[in-house]
Amino acid sequence: MLHLHPQTVYKWAKNGRIPWLQVQGKIRFDRAEVEAQIEKARVRSPFEFFKQPLISLAEFDRGFLKGGKSAVRKGSRRWNYGFGSIYTRKTKRGDRWCIDYRNVQGQRIREVVREAQNRGEALIVLQKKVAETFDGKFHPLRKKDSITFSHLAETYIENYAKVKKRSWKTDKGYIEKSMNPFFKDALISRITPLDIEKYIKCRLDDGVTRTTVNRCLQILKRMFNLAIDWGYTVENPVRKVRLFSEKDNLKERILDVGEEVRLLEASPEHLKPIIIMALNTGMRRGEILGLRWANIDFERKIIKVDKTKSGDQRFIEMNSTLLELLRRLRMANPGSEYVFSNFRTRQPFVEVGKAFRRACKVAGIAGVRFHDLRHTFASRLIEAGVDIITVKELLGHSSVKITERYTHTRNELKRRAVEKLAPKSPEILAQIWHKNEQDGQRASLNPYFSMN
Repeated sequence: MLHLHPQTVYKWAKNGRIPWLQVQGKIRFDRAEVEAQIEKARVRSPFEFFKQPLISLAEFDRGFLKGGKSAVRKGSRRWNYGFGSIYTRKTKRGDRWCIDYRNVQGQRIREVVREAQNRGEALIVLQKKVAETFDGKFHPLRKKDSITFSHLAETYIENYAKVKKRSWKTDKGYIEKSMNPFFKDALISRITPLDIEKYIKCRLDDGVTRTTVNRCLQILKRMFNLAIDWGYTVENPVRKVRLFSEKDNLKERILDVGEEVRLLEASPEHLKPIIIMALNTGMRRGEILGLRWANIDFERKIIKVDKTKSGDQRFIEMNSTLLELLRRLRMANPGSEYVFSNFRTRQPFVEVGKAFRRACKVAGIAGVRFHDLRHTFASRLIEAGVDIITVKELLGHSSVKITERYTHTRNELKRRAVEKLAPKSPEILAQIWHKNEQDGQRASLNPYFSMN
């Protein structure tokens, strides 16, 4: 009721600041009298003080400064209250007033109060910060009027995912398949980090990979962040949950020339030019299927890619093989807006995954995905001596670190380079060794360097 430490309450009782009774040698308080005292403002809790923008600093020190006025010694640089602290810090611009307190999650927060000219002004800011934290902890949305998870999921799909994400169908699939059945009609304000951990275990028990779990967690985290922005809740339980590492999950399958030939021979006619496009440009499947003739400049031999994963445009140079292929496709299907489309309906292909997997099976190629054609393109460029910056720009990566996954190809090139320093035959090394022994010199394992 008083929001004070018990020792402070007993100290005030001993000094006569609050009424008390002695029952069987123990101190007891009459609730009615204490409430009357609070009403008269003789005793105030820290949060009662927070409701007043300006207070007496001396009065506040007497009530809530640890050790009372005796704690404020000459030269003191820190004032500790029961709900936070004020201290000064030396900077190049002079002493700055700072505050130190904890939020509802128990995290320590230290801030510089740039506008404060004295301790009283810093104390007002500290009170307001703690009061905001206190009000947020007991926010009304944390009670029964919070929305359910299914309501949040529907709002997220209709008002955010469909509007701003090209992959909204993927989000919808994850939500309908696993999230809605697990969380059901739970209030989002009651969902805790433990509930998220239970959801992770449930997904792993269903046999999904850790990468899939990470994608679900990323969607959940975005949903709760939006719920906070929309005023539906005040905390994000996914923020305290760690994602799985994906360093060991990079799947790279590079096609050799023989596999490429067998794959093209086993592919249907509509799939062959799509595979050739992927191997010669490194474009993603969605980028290829959505490619329009308006994005191809035959004179400059450039392809402009609009619908990229990052949302930025990029330009890809066409080689002679791809240029000839596209010219033939243009002549064969002149009435279509899209490069790769059905000859009868003039509509673009939506999915080629089944046809690609069937062709791989017929060709006897195992463990290959359509995305591996993109990996093959990048690895062949690096093997041909193309610098990694150029490869990054052709692939449309936002960072060189993403492109560095193909460094295993560069390492192979380095091994080939240093191998050129080796002797042409073991007989040459043996002759040099034998000659050094006859001369009484120390033998050297490298014929190009001496030990002198």
